[in-house]
Amino acid sequence: MFPPLYRIECALPGSVDFYNTDELLNDEERLVRSTVGRFVDKRFIPIVAEHYERGTFPMEIVPELASLGLFGMHLQGYGAAGMSNVMYGLACQELERGDSGLRSFVSVQGSLCMFPINHYGSQEQKERWLPPMARGEVIGCFGLTEPEFGSNPAGMATRARRDGNDWILNGTKRWITNGNLAHLALVWARTDDGIRGFLVEKGTKGFEAREIHNKLSMRASVTSELILDDCRVPASSELPGARGLKGPLSCLNEARFGIVWGSLGAAIACYQSALEYARERVQFDRPIAGYQLTQEKLVGMITEITKGQLLALQLGRLKDRGKASATQISMAKMNNARQALQIARDARSILGANGISLEYPVMRHMANLETVLTYEGTNEVHMLAIGEEITGLSAFK
Repeated sequence: MFPPLYRIECALPGSVDFYNTDELLNDEERLVRSTVGRFVDKRFIPIVAEHYERGTFPMEIVPELASLGLFGMHLQGYGAAGMSNVMYGLACQELERGDSGLRSFVSVQGSLCMFPINHYGSQEQKERWLPPMARGEVIGCFGLTEPEFGSNPAGMATRARRDGNDWILNGTKRWITNGNLAHLALVWARTDDGIRGFLVEKGTKGFEAREIHNKLSMRASVTSELILDDCRVPASSELPGARGLKGPLSCLNEARFGIVWGSLGAAIACYQSALEYARERVQFDRPIAGYQLTQEKLVGMITEITKGQLLALQLGRLKDRGKASATQISMAKMNNARQALQIARDARSILGANGISLEYPVMRHMANLETVLTYEGTNEVHMLAIGEEITGLSAFK
């Protein structure tokens, strides 16, 4: 499963495993976590601050991500690793402990691009695209969000019309992770027969990706706008199994599951940084970790991390049995992203002025989590989805 170089077992630090959740994992799950964690520590964390400051993603690590089996790792066949959802979640935790941009890169590739091709694509599409995507030779992006339609994808303005043996696409997609890096875009558009998904290759006439600059969050991630101006694609580019909103929404559920675990990774990084700093930082002749208000913050952090771990693990077990519902995923995403952001803010306050420096990971994670809180469904939308489930009444309209 993994190259010998990374087959090194190491326990999750006790400081973030207050309830001994490590005992709830099997050996293979712990191996996935420690293997990905080792890669993040050795290959990504030493370079992430530089890339964050420059607003770039380190494409040189893509072959290594592929060699670890991380692209589409929870899918079966076509070169994918075929691991469990819990293993995928643990990998997302470690990736986002490095940075949300790293987890997003892997998540978009596997959950938003490879998953729909595997689930809704033709046999020809699967054989053509999935093996090179698993090897990291083809990078994908997911075009759903539009300038005027984010939380309400049913209102999408992008249109596709049939013209003989082709489809002609017109519209704009915005806030698209990996857009400028992608060789293949999965674009969702409205047709006369409902919403459909289309595979659009880089270089197709009428298709352009424009990078979005001046971001204050997710800076170690490439974000783009996709322009479709009479973009002509063959009929064979349509995903035959995707009909209506169910297609894109099922992809979002896959991505949200990764965020449930990934946001924990960001929270863990912030907590560990704050704990270490508080033990070493001396004010009024003693470490600030010895003061009551600092301990209150640290206790709150580890408590929420522990609750988030249990929530994520149970969700993963349910998903591996095919029993996880969309609203269960919504609850975990809503909770873990929200609590991770609060943990980052509390950690920043413990670090004081040092907390805003890229020498520490806290402010970087905090800025990223502002985005994580709202993408793949805002905190409010998830709350209302759960509210509808428990009351039977929709508050959306």
